[in-house]
Amino acid sequence: MPNTRLPSLRFLIGFEAAARLGNYSRAADELCLSQSAISHQIAQLEQHVGQPLFRRQGRGVELTVAGRLLFESVGKSLDQIRGGLARIETYMDEHLVTVVCPAPIAHGWLQPRLDLLHRAHPRLVPIVSVDETARYIDELDVDIAITREPLKQQGVHEVPLLDDALIAVAAPALAARLPASKPEVHGERAGLLCLEDDLTSEDIGPFIREHFAGLPRRAIYDDPRLLLDACLRGRGVALLSRLMADDALREGSLKRLKAYPARPAGRLWISRIEGEPRMPLVKDVFDGLLAYAAASG
Repeated sequence: MPNTRLPSLRFLIGFEAAARLGNYSRAADELCLSQSAISHQIAQLEQHVGQPLFRRQGRGVELTVAGRLLFESVGKSLDQIRGGLARIETYMDEHLVTVVCPAPIAHGWLQPRLDLLHRAHPRLVPIVSVDETARYIDELDVDIAITREPLKQQGVHEVPLLDDALIAVAAPALAARLPASKPEVHGERAGLLCLEDDLTSEDIGPFIREHFAGLPRRAIYDDPRLLLDACLRGRGVALLSRLMADDALREGSLKRLKAYPARPAGRLWISRIEGEPRMPLVKDVFDGLLAYAAASG
């Protein structure tokens, strides 16, 4: 009956080094052990598996068929363990702060604020994730979450960050051709760019049909970032999240069209762990984002 017990990890590490280097002495040097210790570990491992794993080859060793099979598995497993440890070490960097944020908000509002945070904290290394399923605050994976609804998670401090709205925008050259006093002529000079989800929404769909009926549809997208890009290229009037368009509006590469009403698009919340976070920089980033939100209105 085969031995299904796992051998000692020490034996496997010694075996992997000897197999990779083809020499017990070099394996011993790499692992800061004596050659006799490596020989003993491999002898114990061979006893465990019930067959020889190495044969002598000149001044070194080479693997038997059984040794090659074991080395293939052990090598891959140890590489995975080393990779996992390296990733953990990366995440323990005291200057690293993980922020989870909806993609449109990260793209338009958050990115420029990261520049400001870097000026205040030059060694800050932000990890920005748009994976909204990973929004739960804990001590390692997520430091700060920006969400469209309060998390209501035990042990989490959360406060309102910003109110969003859908606004009509266009590239400056196109906006100049659309007089605010005569929206009825806009359809002759521009078309409408919009999101598929907005058109089919029970709330936003009627708003679009009521206020933008005079604009022929020019393009429909399923990704708000594509919608923003099309608008920046001057392809038409877009109904965009104000926060997503924030950077482009501040830079002047988009203009708001005041002939069309804005539609409230909900409140954003910001959260972090309650009390003292795992490092002071997390609180600094959290407080900084709150201050930037207050300044941007």
